[in-house]
Amino acid sequence: MRLNADRDRCVGAGACASTVPAVFEQDEEEGLVRLVTDRPESALVGVVRRAVSMCPAQAIRVSAE
Repeated sequence: MRLNADRDRCVGAGACASTVPAVFEQDEEEGLVRLVTDRPESALVGVVRRAVSMCPAQAIRVSAE
């Protein structure tokens, strides 16, 4: 799994960061998504997919890699 976060689409809702803080965070300046890692460990795949599905702006993309 590889992640890509589109900060131009992000609205700063924070669902991703609150769901998986080991993978997502919000920057302090604008409150937009920032990836802690773009390749989460396999144990986090399920919860990462849930966080991605919760994004109201669909700003996070998942690819198989």
